[in-house]
Amino acid sequence: MTTGTEALRRAKTDAIDERGGSSEALPFELQPKSITQKEFLNFQELIYRTSGIWLSQAKTALLVGRLSKRLRHFGLKSFSEYFRVVSDDPEEFTRMLDAISTNETRFFREPNQFDFLEQRVLPQWIADAEVGVRARKVRVWSAGCSTGQEPYSLAMTLLHHLPPSAGWEIEIVATDLSTQVLEVAKSATWDFAKSSEIPEQYLKAFMLRGFGEQKGKMKAGNEIRSLIRFFQLNLNGPNYPVSGKFDLIFCRNVLIYFDLETRTRVIQRLIEHLSPDGFLFVGHAESLHTMASVLRRVVPTIYSQVPKTEAAG
Repeated sequence: MTTGTEALRRAKTDAIDERGGSSEALPFELQPKSITQKEFLNFQELIYRTSGIWLSQAKTALLVGRLSKRLRHFGLKSFSEYFRVVSDDPEEFTRMLDAISTNETRFFREPNQFDFLEQRVLPQWIADAEVGVRARKVRVWSAGCSTGQEPYSLAMTLLHHLPPSAGWEIEIVATDLSTQVLEVAKSATWDFAKSSEIPEQYLKAFMLRGFGEQKGKMKAGNEIRSLIRFFQLNLNGPNYPVSGKFDLIFCRNVLIYFDLETRTRVIQRLIEHLSPDGFLFVGHAESLHTMASVLRRVVPTIYSQVPKTEAAG
């Protein structure tokens, strides 16, 4: 197998211009401006096969815009040269996926879902725990956590209603395809302007405001940071490095990037990790009507499992 270094050397050799100069300092007019149909199809197939993300022809401009920076980084003149690099270099392949991933998120996104948690789910859990029909332990999976606002929003909500002083244990697993956004999430630091997205009582209780060199920033306090484990996970990969069942699974605004076949497969695998009485949360643009045999819509964007006795019938 060709190593990543060899692939890069080969690509750069191919990119020597006709005047015999190195392509590492390409003139502006030689920078890639377009992608051929064959080049696009090569990337489309590779990205779909490995990540499940389907890039239609309408995404051609997006692909060119996102990957041109990587071509310039290596001093390459064509997308074919870059395709050889990502095909042989796992690290650069990961950087490519980082580049094409859309990671839009914010704190307490989809407020109706947090209202559902606070008004319906958590009161029932507390009541059940008081009469001994459920353990005081909650497991949550944020699948597609982006830069961390989703899992930290969940941590604040759960810790406020289910405090350790009342015997509750909270575990949140947060995963994403992009290693780049995971690094931001792990740092738990954002511009203070984003504080407007957080309810005031949570902001005061769980977030730290930066000063000095960190002025204009805010950081999640250790109390909520300690609840969350971050790691990279490809929802279209062969294995999910998670174990056990989760009471809540958030997979919001991720499924829209998959075709029906991949979306169905991913949902089926998520359900395998959902507690029988747990809830699956998706985005507003994501409909799971094709999964009606195994999932029941509780309210828009929130689903529970169909009991196996009903599913079998």
